Amino acid sequence: MQNSTTPKLKEFAVRLLAYETDSSKSVGLNQSAVFRLCEKLRVPLCKLMGIAGYRTLFSRALGLAGGEVRWLRGLHVRSDGTLEGVDELEARLVPEQITQGELVLVARLLGLLVTFIGPALTLQLVEEAWPGTGLEEMTL
Repeated sequence: MQNSTTPKLKEFAVRLLAYETDSSKSVGLNQSAVFRLCEKLRVPLCKLMGIAGYRTLFSRALGLAGGEVRWLRGLHVRSDGTLEGVDELEARLVPEQITQGELVLVARLLGLLVTFIGPALTLQLVEEAWPGTGLEEMTL
C-alpha cells in the first residue's frame, strides 16, 4: 500500500485535531483529542461498515501509525472499536509525543478511508461527525 499520509491528509488531520481540541476546551473535557475524534468517526463509520468493519479499519490505521510512532504500538483496539491503553501511555509521554502520535494516527485513518471509500464519501462522513465546521470543503 502506498504511503497514505500525504501532505493534504496530514493538513486535514491537523485541522480535525485542532477543531476537536478547541471544542473540548469549551466544554472542559480532558481526554486526548485524537481519541474523541476517533469516537466521533466511529458512529458514522459503524453505520457504513458495521462495528467489525470499523474495528478492522481502525486496527489497520493503528498498525500503520505504530510503524511511524513507536508508542502507538502499546495501544489496542477493543472489540467495540475503542482504544485500550491510552491513559497508561499518556501518563508517560510528553505533550509533543502525544501530538505526533495523534497526527499520524488520524492521518493514517483518513488515508485508509480515502483509499477504500474515496475522498467524497470520506468528507461526507467528516461532515456528519462535525456538522457546520467547513471541513467538508477541504480537498483530499
